[in-house]
Amino acid sequence: MRISRPYSGVSRSGATARTGPHALPLARIKKIMKRSAGDGSGGDGAGARMISGEAPVVFSRACELFVAELTQAAWAATLEGRRRTVHAEDVAAAVRDTDLFDFLVDVVKPRPGDDSVGDGVGLAPAAGAHGGALD
Repeated sequence: MRISRPYSGVSRSGATARTGPHALPLARIKKIMKRSAGDGSGGDGAGARMISGEAPVVFSRACELFVAELTQAAWAATLEGRRRTVHAEDVAAAVRDTDLFDFLVDVVKPRPGDDSVGDGVGLAPAAGAHGGALD
């Protein structure tokens, strides 16, 4: 006789990792994963048809850690500006000043006075923002 047990042995505050409270919706993460895997970058171009139930949980936690790290760097930029509110320019400064976020440099507008193209400091609009490719 098989004993029933939780889907995953990983627990978060009394709930299993699959059904536990998450900061980001797992269905949304899974949708992004499927769409991203289907862009042909997976070798044969077929994309991922199936994603295990545990993969979005790992991505959710990774996203939480990423946002926390970026927020800490942006907060440091906010304090340098002697303010108490994080602005887009603080996030942009964190991306520019932290090697860890080099992959986001193309998303950030250049500072005023830089020789690069751009008209201000902040975040450039994402291609999928508000109804774009990631919705």
